[in-house]
Amino acid sequence: MTGEEPLDTVDARLLLALTEEPRAPVAALAQRLGLSRNTVQARLTRLRRRGALRSFERRIDPAALGYPLSAVITTRVTQRRLEEVAEALARIPEVVEVEGLSGETDLLVRVAAADADDLYRVAGQVLAAPGVERTSTALVMRELVGHRLTPLLRRSAGD
Repeated sequence: MTGEEPLDTVDARLLLALTEEPRAPVAALAQRLGLSRNTVQARLTRLRRRGALRSFERRIDPAALGYPLSAVITTRVTQRRLEEVAEALARIPEVVEVEGLSGETDLLVRVAAADADDLYRVAGQVLAAPGVERTSTALVMRELVGHRLTPLLRRSAGD
């Protein structure tokens, strides 16, 4: 979505309705928003194409899958091997997200682990990835503010 115009208020209202009721059928969304079913369907299709609607995987708690430990691994990499590092990290199932950063650290790697021994193993796999120079692992003790966009959606929707 980078470089595209921001969503309009109707799109924001549609996304807000989906955050409140993610499994709502198109007809119910149309009725709630006072739009035609075809308009809602067309907007949803456009939002998916633009990348504004992403996977619902974020809603799944890794603990429910047997991975109650969450950690972040800050990583320094050889810059010319960044793509190779990203590909290697994507092959580690416990790596749930990788973000490129500016500054001293190159990557923020979020991982899920079954226990401390499992975290040690996963951190070792991250460090062993070709092009990784150095890592630092921090255990997530508690989530204080979870991933959220509702306040921004409400602002965009004019609420």
